Amino acid sequence: MSVASSKSRFTSRQAPRWLAPAVGLGALILGAAASSLMGFSIATFAVFSGLIFVLAGPLALGSIEGKRKGQDAFASYLVYGTFLLALLPLVSVLYTVLARGIPGLSGNFLSTSMKGVTGVHDNAAAEGTGPVLGGIYHAILGTLEITLLATVISVPIGLLTAIYLVEYGQGKWLSKAITFFVDVMTGIPSIVAGLFAASFFALISGDPMNRMGLVAAVALSVLMIPTVVRNAEEMLRIVPNELREAAYALGVRKWRTIMKVVIPTAISGIASGVTLAIARVIGETAPILVTAGFVTSINWNALGGWMATLPTYIYYQIMSPTSPTAAGVSETRAWAAALILILIVMILNLTARLIAKFFAPKTGR
Repeated sequence: MSVASSKSRFTSRQAPRWLAPAVGLGALILGAAASSLMGFSIATFAVFSGLIFVLAGPLALGSIEGKRKGQDAFASYLVYGTFLLALLPLVSVLYTVLARGIPGLSGNFLSTSMKGVTGVHDNAAAEGTGPVLGGIYHAILGTLEITLLATVISVPIGLLTAIYLVEYGQGKWLSKAITFFVDVMTGIPSIVAGLFAASFFALISGDPMNRMGLVAAVALSVLMIPTVVRNAEEMLRIVPNELREAAYALGVRKWRTIMKVVIPTAISGIASGVTLAIARVIGETAPILVTAGFVTSINWNALGGWMATLPTYIYYQIMSPTSPTAAGVSETRAWAAALILILIVMILNLTARLIAKFFAPKTGR
């Protein structure tokens, strides 16, 4: 048997390399046509194109290489398609925030507050006879202070609780009770946490209108603690018991084993969990409105006086424009503030990764 005939026999039922790109191109064309029938939009175009590709690709491949190859391709294409479909909302949000937020960014926007800005200024800016005044400096400051206080309160409590559940409380009634209450706290609506913190401080101080950054931080910590506990607990549980037993065999005390072996091994996941908890609460609006109120000026003291945050700033710019007749100016401020909020969350994620990498146990050669 010649080499040519052997090669032809083994490759005769193999799909050509250009099949997938060709099917993809056809799916894009048919998806655009189907989307145009409903009024063309990027979302419907992507959905129709993806569905056509997921269905047509396996059919084309199966007709050449057989039914089993077609079924395998369908499963693979379905996974890829659902992944890309899940990315659509994320890409759409990022594109919208960037497109509408970047025009509102300026040095004045990042370095000033809304103190003294009135509808007259916004009307002048809308007419092109004056600059756009007002910024988010006070809101950035309030967001960072309140979030930092909430993190300082939540992380030690959450981490110590997780250590007790994993290292000390296995099988004990207190451990079961803590697990139950953590599960309950996970589902608490954010406004309930805000009402709890406001009523708690009102009971202590005797002032029902006691609003300040610390009250907001306590409200956010109620929402953060369950996330920190759950994540830290899972990260501590996946630490191999052999590491603990090796430390105990060397005569190391349990608390020192936890500090020097267990936590450093799980620090990467714990840092990611803390970042996830911060991202969970940094965008909360309802509890902040109840506990810290909203102001247009800068307040450096989180232990006294009302404070503004980026979520409440966005809310008031949209719901109560500085000038109702020039609402577009306030809307531009809101989108720019949303972009800054996303950037802060991204910076926190990068910081958590750097911290986890720095404290992670050093590996050998």
